[in-house]
Amino acid sequence: MPEAPLADSGSGLAPSGAGWFVVNVRDAEWWTSETFGSGCAFESRDAWFSEFGINVSVLEPGSSNCLYHSESQQEAFLVLSGECKLLVDGEERPLRAWDFFHCPAGTEHVFVGAGEAPSVVLMVGARSPDEKLHYPVSELAAGYGASAEEATADPKQAYARFNRPERAWPPYWDQLPWA
Repeated sequence: MPEAPLADSGSGLAPSGAGWFVVNVRDAEWWTSETFGSGCAFESRDAWFSEFGINVSVLEPGSSNCLYHSESQQEAFLVLSGECKLLVDGEERPLRAWDFFHCPAGTEHVFVGAGEAPSVVLMVGARSPDEKLHYPVSELAAGYGASAEEATADPKQAYARFNRPERAWPPYWDQLPWA
C-alpha cells in the first residue's frame, strides 16, 4: 500500500488519495461550526474511511458536538481534556479528562462542553452502508440547543436550520492542549 499524499486545504492537511499516512492533530484539516464546535476528522472526500469514523472534537462550554441522536452502529468516546456533559438516554452525566463512554448501537447521546475552557473528545464509530440514524425530540437536549425540532431519520432535515461547518481553526486554538 502506498503512502497517501497530504494536501493543505487552507485549514490543515488532509489525504488527497488512498493509502496510509501520518498527520499530527495540530497539522490536520480542521472544521469549525458556530453551533457545534470544532474538530478534525483525518479523512477527506478523496480518502474516506469506509469501516470506521474517527475525529477529535473540541467543545466550548455550552456548545454541543451535534444534535442528540442514536445510530445503528456502536461508537466509543474518550475525553482527552477539559470537562463536558454527556446527555445519554435522557440522563445527564458529567465527564472529565480520561473518562470513556462506550455507546452501543441504539443509544441516544450528545456531548456538551462544560467547565471554564474548551473540552477535547476523541470520537470513534463503526460505519456501515446500511447505517440508520434517529434524531428524537429531547427536552433535555433542547435545553442545550441540541435537539431536533421534530423526530426524523434524515440528517439533512435535522440540521436544516444550521449553517454548515467551515474549514477553519477554532478561535480558541491557543487554549488547546497542543498549542
